[in-house]
Amino acid sequence: MAPLESARRRQGHRIHRMAVLLIALVAGFTVLPGAAVAAPGNQMNAADMTLLNGVRLAGLWEMPAGQMAAERGQSARVREIGAEIARQHGVLDQLVVDAANKLGATLPSDPTSEQKGWLSEMQEATGAQFDQIFVTRLRVAHGKIYPVIGAVRASTRDATVRKLADEANKFVNDHMSMLESTGLVRWQQLPPAAIPAAQSDSLIAAAKAGAPAPSVAISTTVVWAVFLLALGTGGIATWRIMRRS
Repeated sequence: MAPLESARRRQGHRIHRMAVLLIALVAGFTVLPGAAVAAPGNQMNAADMTLLNGVRLAGLWEMPAGQMAAERGQSARVREIGAEIARQHGVLDQLVVDAANKLGATLPSDPTSEQKGWLSEMQEATGAQFDQIFVTRLRVAHGKIYPVIGAVRASTRDATVRKLADEANKFVNDHMSMLESTGLVRWQQLPPAAIPAAQSDSLIAAAKAGAPAPSVAISTTVVWAVFLLALGTGGIATWRIMRRS
């Protein structure tokens, strides 16, 4: 009887261990869905990174551009604006660095080749030509990033990215107003608004009908499309402006 009793006890222990394992597995599966739902709010997508990189790159070339204008601008207004834009971009650059550190993102450390070319162009210019190049380059550049900020702000799921978008929007809008106050912006030669075709058609149709504009979901693809289209049209328009001047 003793061997039989011992076998029964071993079988009972095995059943108990299996039951504990099953309970642990069930508990794990009940926790995992909650974590999966919460994760997207803390994960950046390509659109979020487009904003962080765009804001960072803007600061990397517009800070030295503003400092150059503060020292070499022909008009007092350009010198004043250059100093203020450089100062504000220093603040904005720290904000984007703080956001990137919080999100674990890696930011660029150098301007793009195109931006370096703009700085070289300013370095070689003097007098009224310098003032015109400074205003034109910065106004077009701010026009490129402006719709990207709005698109990301409207669609991001990350609170840190939303906060950065709000802050960046204030700075960019302020900078455009300052640049426009010089009277040197050539309005007719600015690149056209980069609105996705489908959204543009629905807005125009709603306007003609006198109805409220329909809400449109903004995807990562739309953000990239706006950004790339703005870069392309902005580059062409700026080249034409510089050639005419």
